[in-house]
Amino acid sequence: MFIKSLTLSGFRNYDSLDMEFGKGTNILYGDNAQGKTNILEALYLCGTTKSHKGSKDREMIELGREESHIRMFVERDGITRRIDMHLKKNKPKGVAIDGIPIRKSSELFGIVNMVFFSPEDLGIIKDGPGERRRFIDLELCQLDKIYLHNLVSYNKVLNQRNNLLKQIGFNSSLLDTIQIWDDQLEQYGKGIIRTRREFLQELGEIIQNIHKELSGGAEELTIRYEPNVPEEELGDKLKRNRERDLALKMTNSGPHRDDMGFFLASGDIRRFGSQGQQRTAALALKLAEIELVKKRIKDNPILLLDDVLSELDRKRQTLLLGGIHDIQTVITCTGLEEFVNNRVKYDRIYQVVEGTVTSKN
Repeated sequence: MFIKSLTLSGFRNYDSLDMEFGKGTNILYGDNAQGKTNILEALYLCGTTKSHKGSKDREMIELGREESHIRMFVERDGITRRIDMHLKKNKPKGVAIDGIPIRKSSELFGIVNMVFFSPEDLGIIKDGPGERRRFIDLELCQLDKIYLHNLVSYNKVLNQRNNLLKQIGFNSSLLDTIQIWDDQLEQYGKGIIRTRREFLQELGEIIQNIHKELSGGAEELTIRYEPNVPEEELGDKLKRNRERDLALKMTNSGPHRDDMGFFLASGDIRRFGSQGQQRTAALALKLAEIELVKKRIKDNPILLLDDVLSELDRKRQTLLLGGIHDIQTVITCTGLEEFVNNRVKYDRIYQVVEGTVTSKN
């Protein structure tokens, strides 16, 4: 699969933009704060309906505009598809596939698969559990429509249960209704826990060899799923913690508090690893994600690299760039030295200056 073109209107700092992409490596270079990352964000948004930064729709609309439009053409298995997305300040976004509006975001998944890698991802190991859950969710929502349904449903029920916990303080009779929400949390939560466990087990098998290569064979990395509560105990845990939940006015048990661990022989690198060990593990995680997606979809995902090379040493640059030669890649950078040094073959080079994109080849 590969992206053929992107059109923007009123998105971030782009009043209008039309650009085409090659099937191989596409380089966007320029100084910081010129709009390079905005292009990657638009591509990811068009493929997943979500900003990689978690931005809200209204935050991505150009200043002074009421709405924004993104159009992306993507080819897969010889078939070209058109994805249109309208962002609106005060209304839900509109999405259409080949000119036909869709009602659920799940209808978009499967058309294109993307892996996004930014400098922030290098901190995923030492950051809080929320960032690691977000990593799991962003990938699984692209790969598994049932997981997406379970996650969306779980989050809706979780919000409703939390609101109920607050209301019970003013009306104790509402306590009789809490079991209704507990049953639904258990139903959707079990599906989430089960799928996350299988995903991380599969990812863990892939990451070991990649990390061994990155560390020169010196260290062996293991990742573990750390559920807040085991799948079979979720319903009972919600009941046992009900008094605590009422006191705190929030739900304290469930997959919304899951984590994943990263371990070397020396211990948990989230807490005790050096910065170098944490960065190596994060890079291995992203490279393993690419290989897992390849395995699952029987195709290459599209790779979006946002100024990552400047954060890696020469060895890790070489390993990363050497592992993506057969994948369409859109990569941002401030200069072209990394590509010259690593003798990277590229299809297209664009310079980005204050929201204007100019082809350099």
